Amino acid sequence: MLVVGQIGRPHGIRGEVSVQVRTDEPAERFVAGSEFVTEVPRDRRVSSGPASAPGIEFKVPPTLVAESVRWHQGRAIVRFDGIDDRNVAEALRGVLLQVESSTLTPPSDPDEFHDHQLIGLRVVTVGGDDLGVVARIDHAAASDLIVLDKSGGGTALIPFVSQIVPTVDVPGGRIVVDPPEGLLDL
Repeated sequence: MLVVGQIGRPHGIRGEVSVQVRTDEPAERFVAGSEFVTEVPRDRRVSSGPASAPGIEFKVPPTLVAESVRWHQGRAIVRFDGIDDRNVAEALRGVLLQVESSTLTPPSDPDEFHDHQLIGLRVVTVGGDDLGVVARIDHAAASDLIVLDKSGGGTALIPFVSQIVPTVDVPGGRIVVDPPEGLLDL
């Protein structure tokens, strides 16, 4: 799955929400009729929200379909099918919007990758030492982070920047890193 956005605050009273876009192709991804797989982030409890009617508990649906999309101050304002009220829209805050990555065409830029292309690749140092396997990619404000399942156990975060990650060899199944001393011990 490829994360293409994250739901923010409700916009108005009729169920619209702002969406922080996380894709280089927003005009292709965010159009009426687009379907998104939802994911509740691990660091946020969104399993239920305010009732849309007294006594009815709201659960984040597994998929959301965009009913309408408009742009306001660099953010997408989206209304999803079945989300017709501000309280329900508030319960969606923080939910990640994803699309099936296997249906996407590979990026034309050789230095751009989809998350699913990187997950499972071996991570080695420039000296050839095996460090582990890419578990996932976290998208942070400053830079993307490689979440490494270390060979010796545990995890480590590696900033996905060219100074630390000089080589990504998807066909070869590996990522070469040159981490500063102590980075993998944090």
